[in-house]
Amino acid sequence: MVPFLGFAKSEEDKKAVKADTTVVTEVKDEDDAKGAFAFSGYLDSYYMANFNKPASRSNMGGSNARVFDQRSGQFSLGLVQTKVAYTNAKSEAVVDLTFGPNANMGNYGNALFSTALAIKQAYFTYKFTDKFSMTAGQFGTNIGYEVIDAPANFNYSLSNLFNNGPFYHAGLKATYAFSDKASLMVGVVNNVDGLGDNNRKKGIISQLYFQPVANWNVYVNYIGSNEANPDTVTFKEPSAFYQVFDLTTSFQITEKFLLGLNAAYGSQKGDYQGYGGPTDTETWGGVAVYANTALTDNFAIGARYEYFNNDSGVRGLLTPAGQGTSVNSITLTGNISLADGHILVKPEFRLDAYPKVSGAGEAQQFEDSDGEWTKNSQTTFGLAFIYKF
Repeated sequence: MVPFLGFAKSEEDKKAVKADTTVVTEVKDEDDAKGAFAFSGYLDSYYMANFNKPASRSNMGGSNARVFDQRSGQFSLGLVQTKVAYTNAKSEAVVDLTFGPNANMGNYGNALFSTALAIKQAYFTYKFTDKFSMTAGQFGTNIGYEVIDAPANFNYSLSNLFNNGPFYHAGLKATYAFSDKASLMVGVVNNVDGLGDNNRKKGIISQLYFQPVANWNVYVNYIGSNEANPDTVTFKEPSAFYQVFDLTTSFQITEKFLLGLNAAYGSQKGDYQGYGGPTDTETWGGVAVYANTALTDNFAIGARYEYFNNDSGVRGLLTPAGQGTSVNSITLTGNISLADGHILVKPEFRLDAYPKVSGAGEAQQFEDSDGEWTKNSQTTFGLAFIYKF
């Protein structure tokens, strides 16, 4: 069967460890407690055709119109992952390493630490009881519907909600399971998307999970932090804040049909990691709706509609002139499963439509084949090739 993977980012580890392609080797310690090593990973590449035929062969538009599939008109390597996990009755340790262009972009906050560019996750969990556990290290964010791993998302290209939210955190988090249908996570972390911290302030993350009925999962997520750089003269930390409220939910209506939704609302005041920021509070947000259905055991098709608004200009989605903007996106993706599920081929059509910038001679969002910024929409068609093991 073609899997329907529409989970919140906090479920990323569970999916990878429990994948049927994982190699597991049992070991015993001196107390005869059983444990297991799990090794898994994947590699992906893609070819993307851009109907605008931009002279630069870039899908990025004015700024950050795409996340990882940034190049058109050529075969491109995406990401290579190797993941090792050790689990026993009371603990789990995960080392998740990534390589390639997408690994560099996904770990942009660690650019000064060359050895850290390959670390996607590195953490361990201790289970104090069957209901209470704590995790320390670097781990994927709880915010959002989509994850960095190409096999785990139905669509290959990633949403603007993913692109403009956090990717990962370093810190400590605790989870309490009230039952198998409800749990609460609360954590303390460094700054967003960084192995080190740019100030002495710490961020707070949280996630409330509940299952109203069978096959319907709901995640209510939050992050709040001060992301300002200290003053270079006084070394004092300015008053600033960055926060995101996020709702992620998926409902497996039938064995072959899934509906999903992701909605986020963010706000910012003051500096953001040295990039500046608004004096007064500015907001941004968006919503994405997902629908996936299996037509055969080896072929499924899915659609995503997304609206993302950054009119305030506080996030990375901007016009060529550096102004805020908004976008409507429609993505249609096929999933072809081969080699007993080890190979995934994903043909994908995507249309991004931006408001037309008014005024004679004003640059639009995308460039044409002459290198001129005359297009306010972009249509791409591509093929992704993924091997997971």
